[in-house]
Amino acid sequence: MEDIILLSHGNGGEATRKLIEEEILKYLGNEILEELLDSALIDIKGKIAFTTDSFVVSPIFFKGGDIGKLSIYGTINDLSVMGAKPLYISVGFILEEGLSLNEFRKILESMRSAIDECNVKVVTGDTKVVEKGKGDKIYINTTGIGIIEDGISWHGRKIEEGDIVIINGEIGEHGLSIMLERLGIKTEEIESDLAPLHNITLPLLKISSGIKFMRDPTRGGVAGVLNEIAQKYNVEIEIDEEKIPVKPWVKNASEILGIDPLYSANEGKVVIIADKKEEKKIIEFLRNHPLGQKAQIIGEVRGKGKRVYLKTKMGTKRILDPLKKDLLPRIC
Repeated sequence: MEDIILLSHGNGGEATRKLIEEEILKYLGNEILEELLDSALIDIKGKIAFTTDSFVVSPIFFKGGDIGKLSIYGTINDLSVMGAKPLYISVGFILEEGLSLNEFRKILESMRSAIDECNVKVVTGDTKVVEKGKGDKIYINTTGIGIIEDGISWHGRKIEEGDIVIINGEIGEHGLSIMLERLGIKTEEIESDLAPLHNITLPLLKISSGIKFMRDPTRGGVAGVLNEIAQKYNVEIEIDEEKIPVKPWVKNASEILGIDPLYSANEGKVVIIADKKEEKKIIEFLRNHPLGQKAQIIGEVRGKGKRVYLKTKMGTKRILDPLKKDLLPRIC
């Protein structure tokens, strides 16, 4: 087989068959996918969560992960924050002519590792090839299906004055690590926070009935998520700058690049709105989990208002507006 992706790999002929059977199925195969039907036949009982996502990150390999692992974890996380147990994923590859087959294999291998870790199956997919110069190596589209157990989902619970805002760890790592990678800046501590959240969100929902909202703060960061909450639920939220956990390298990089960590993407964090009465139980659980050791209450809901405020270290308050422009293009 050629050592690069050719246009013939997308024409539906012999080269396509070899690419699917010798590469894709080798890494992602299971009893459902290997039937190679036009649609996967799966049996699901109960309420499902259904999500879709696309991944165009550049560079495709970065410290802490790659576009393949990101596509699986990102899909898992969108299901997990809704209280769903992830089960099945579809994967669509858009490959650029000339992509190294070795690079594609590394991505597939990374995806295999991620789906095994998260105990999910890729059950259907598609592969297209575009001419050289019409893409950027590889784009990946996914859909994900998960099942929600009775009484687990937070959806529909009312956000009220006095509710607390929680983050499970230090913010801004993914977006800033990608930007620094593009600039050729690499140090030991710079790394994406890419991680699957299902093993933290699902147990948390089972131990606490006080969870009212969960969202993974990817594009737009924590500030983006909080503004979505404020607008959707007509609430005013205030967060405290001193309580927001930020790693030193993120703080330094954000000052150099002029990017507020609150607007930088995360790929292993969850923003939680919860009843203050559940504060101790939630924080204790999070801090005993590997992905929540730096969990912190960073603010609270103040009342009605559709605004987000930041209490600064100087004691003043400023509005955290929704993101007006794309500070970090193609970070996921």
